[in-house]
Amino acid sequence: MTTTTSRGIGHINCEAMGRGRRSRRRQPRRAKSESRQSLPPCSPQSLRSLPSLLPVSRNNTGGGGSRKTCEVPAKGAGQDDGPTINSIFKKCAHNSKIVLDKYYVVDTLLKTVGLDNVEIELSGTVQYTPDIAKWSPQSLYLVYQNATTYWFLSGNNIHMYGGGTIDGNGQVWWDTLNNTHNAGTAGGSSTTFARPIPLTVGNATNVVIENIHEISSPFWNNVSQTVRHRGSYSRDGSMSYSSSPTANSDGWDIYRSDHVTVRDSIVINDDDCVSFKPNSTNILVANMWCNGSHGISVGSLGQYAGETDIVENVYVSNITMLNAQNGARIKVFGGNPSPNSTVGGGSGHVRNVTFKDFYVKNVDNPILINQCYSTAADVCAQYPSNLSISDVHYINVHGTSSGAEGTVVVDLECSDQCEDITAKRTNISPPNGTATYICKNIVSTAQLDFNCTAPSA
Repeated sequence: MTTTTSRGIGHINCEAMGRGRRSRRRQPRRAKSESRQSLPPCSPQSLRSLPSLLPVSRNNTGGGGSRKTCEVPAKGAGQDDGPTINSIFKKCAHNSKIVLDKYYVVDTLLKTVGLDNVEIELSGTVQYTPDIAKWSPQSLYLVYQNATTYWFLSGNNIHMYGGGTIDGNGQVWWDTLNNTHNAGTAGGSSTTFARPIPLTVGNATNVVIENIHEISSPFWNNVSQTVRHRGSYSRDGSMSYSSSPTANSDGWDIYRSDHVTVRDSIVINDDDCVSFKPNSTNILVANMWCNGSHGISVGSLGQYAGETDIVENVYVSNITMLNAQNGARIKVFGGNPSPNSTVGGGSGHVRNVTFKDFYVKNVDNPILINQCYSTAADVCAQYPSNLSISDVHYINVHGTSSGAEGTVVVDLECSDQCEDITAKRTNISPPNGTATYICKNIVSTAQLDFNCTAPSA
């Protein structure tokens, strides 16, 4: 696929961009003529104000002093550049500028750790080899949902930029998954068929990544794991060119991280545009353009019994969500009687989450709270979710649903009592009929600007 700069969403030619694929669980796919609709403007609502949650600035990642410049050569002829990249990063781990301006074939795990005050100018292309047999055992294991990564980037005061591309070469993984269905719980990776993430930033502080294109990820595109202070500005795309769909192609995944900013980003995929995974706090997401995705999602949470998952202080603003399964979503596993369950039973809370200036077009579930995610209805009824949800606010969510759920445009279904759920300036229309708003176990509906209907039995 062709990529362009992601800086300044309002200047992108929306009509020229491809449409991502997506899947639905309850409804068949639309005919091609129905799914390929003209696109609205990229940025329908200007961002009027953002809370000063995050101190990260791309002008504030340096530690002062002069930097040495380290250029990474490419071997060419299809030879593995991974060892060279690792060697240069080790040699230039402090007060340096590392230049990746060529085409690099990578057949070796990139583990660039211990960096301090380093600029990474990625203006070339890093492309991983499509060797499942090698990468399954070789990629770095990240534990959560059996995820692994091609590249683990770690340290302090790191700035990556340059307009270059990270290519996950995911087609062979999508084809294999489509034939074997070898996936883990809730569609995660499995221990026998690893699908590496192109870039993971972990055990890091004060990191800025901007103007980078990521394409064809076998699994999630980006992960922040155990990170404090990160700013991200990029474009991600996963589009299959065979009958096999892309799978689990999350744009941004934030996990066990604090003070993270994701903004001015374009994502074309078939899974979450942004996902706030367990223990994500103080997060700002702004100026996002998402096509074909599963929405901007809190979760999934509560998957592992005995684990406490927290997501709090999240502010999402100025979003364009097109041709998607979900818009503003919270997804939580139900409970489970087994103390060793990996399919629900975890505890924790979701607190202080705001979705503001959120435009939807052709979206199945524009606003959704689901506390029985990937949980059978009878199990969820007997063992409700152990996570509490409170202080969630929807402001100016507007646009159109797809009609996949009939006239339902809002579905807020809590296992237990959800407190302080508010909505104002909601204006979402189904293709046909009058909008329906489903509510269950909402403590008070007085601060919702629509009339609730109980879910059907």
